[in-house]
Amino acid sequence: MTRELIAIGAVALVAAGCASRGSVQQLHDQLGGLRAEVTDLRHSHELTTSEVARALDDLRALDARHTELHAGLQEHTADAARLRARLDAAEKEWREAKTPAASEPSAAATPATSAPGLVLPAPALVPPSQRPGRPDPNEPARIYEAAVANFRAREHGQAVLDFLDFIATYPKHPLAANAQYWIGEAYYVQRDYRHALEEFRRVVEMAPSSRSAADALLRIGLAYTNLRDNSRAQMVWQRVVREYPASEAAGKARALLRQHAARRP
Repeated sequence: MTRELIAIGAVALVAAGCASRGSVQQLHDQLGGLRAEVTDLRHSHELTTSEVARALDDLRALDARHTELHAGLQEHTADAARLRARLDAAEKEWREAKTPAASEPSAAATPATSAPGLVLPAPALVPPSQRPGRPDPNEPARIYEAAVANFRAREHGQAVLDFLDFIATYPKHPLAANAQYWIGEAYYVQRDYRHALEEFRRVVEMAPSSRSAADALLRIGLAYTNLRDNSRAQMVWQRVVREYPASEAAGKARALLRQHAARRP
């Protein structure tokens, strides 16, 4: 509007015959300055518009990242709950395995006399010098308990060594598959998912019909999701449902399959 007024004023001055060459030049200079200001304002407006668009894009990206992090937090919270339940179950299994072992010595003892309250071991069939030392029936449970304690204390490296020692010493013990499961779990909680996959697979090989095998397969699926291989994860969970339909792991596998199906576009 100001530019137009200056132009009109210049025309009026010329028409009136009262405009000097200097005043006309001054009006042209002012007009040029106004044009430059308008150009600067246009560029500033374009830059502002571009910055606003970038800011909106950043906000959308942050919102998507927030949603992703929230979903990840929920998944890790569920993992922590499953791990807590697994630890509780391991303690229960350990107590059940320990109880009959603790009662074994008294059941095997043979009274040597009729004196009340006095129980002596049965007579040896070989001389004492040739008799091997009797193993402590509670020793496996103690080793396993110590390894679980190290896992709880987040001393995962030491826990893995203890569980490996347990498996090497007592490969046929009822808790051997559990020990192998915790080796896989130690790698999993440290986010070494590829090593975790290998260790969990050994659980299935050691005791394919056990609860530990079902839990290990469930964990294998979760490891695959962390490795961005959702198709394999779903195949493993389907196997849990198919081969261990009545297990607790199968119920969790069904829930995970539903979650992944709901996320599909």
